[in-house]
Amino acid sequence: MSPARSDGSEESVVLIVDDEERLVEILQAYLQDEGFRVLSAFNGRDAIAIARDARPDIVLLDLNLPLVSGAEAFRAIRSTANVPIIMITSRVDEVDRIVGLELGADDYVTKPFSPREVVARVKAVLRRARPRVDESTARADVIRIGSLEIDLGAHEVFRRGRAVDLTPTEFRILSTLGTHLGRALTRDQILERVSADGDAYDRTLDRHVANLRQKIEDEPARPQLVVTVVGVGYKMIDPTRVAARGAGSL
Repeated sequence: MSPARSDGSEESVVLIVDDEERLVEILQAYLQDEGFRVLSAFNGRDAIAIARDARPDIVLLDLNLPLVSGAEAFRAIRSTANVPIIMITSRVDEVDRIVGLELGADDYVTKPFSPREVVARVKAVLRRARPRVDESTARADVIRIGSLEIDLGAHEVFRRGRAVDLTPTEFRILSTLGTHLGRALTRDQILERVSADGDAYDRTLDRHVANLRQKIEDEPARPQLVVTVVGVGYKMIDPTRVAARGAGSL
């Protein structure tokens, strides 16, 4: 991987794959302004060849491509290198999103989109993908669980690189469960830690958790991060570390 600044931009190589030439030109201009080196391809076949030869640091890949589909190109690129890939889709239905995530995409964006948002997504994915020189030196006040990042010191939460707006109580619930990852906490234990301002009581805890799930879960009705432990309370799990086994009742 190319040398880069701490924000993941300078010297990093981005491969943009989309058959809309004007869109590629716009993204290229924005990314170059941020210090990226940009390569481009307008069909899946060329994308595979360029990715193989140039070894980009990250790929922006449209699902709907000529010659070779985006899904086929994705599999071919990933078969030779574990490069981060952000999928681009022109449809807002669930099919493209499910396909992108099932393939193992690191993120996805839906057209039309803001070029600045795409640049921010690229930087966020690169930050997550870059290995740390010494994991022990990572800040102890930052918790990473799946696609979630909880910065205890800055009182901020990011989901797939995007800021999540939580209430003070929601943040305290999340940070409490996050610092006890995998451990079931009783309702009393949670309330003891989060009701400093008197805004969380036993009868409202479930509502706070439900609101929190709406903001951090892909499917709030079937939570994968904050799960209910029947007869006990709640616990937080990392779905990327838990294979296909039941990790608590929902």
